Amino acid sequence: MNFAVLCRDKPGHLQTRLDNRAAHLAYIEATGIVALAGPLIENGQMSGSLIILDCADRAAADAWVAGDPYGKAGLFEAVTVTEWKRVVG
Repeated sequence: MNFAVLCRDKPGHLQTRLDNRAAHLAYIEATGIVALAGPLIENGQMSGSLIILDCADRAAADAWVAGDPYGKAGLFEAVTVTEWKRVVG
């Protein structure tokens, strides 16, 4: 199953994102369930994340989100996890 994870950074937390970026990318690599990912950009700066997970179920998606170093560092103001169906691409 695929899940879209949409994360919005807390305002003024760009440095938190930068400080935890290497750990976040290593987590993506180590877990092996990220199909697509990238930062949201507003006014030329990273302001959130869009991540597409390919995993067994919602519980696995929620567990991935709970283990993300960005979330553990308190970067996000809001996180939504929604089942997603690939139609194009």
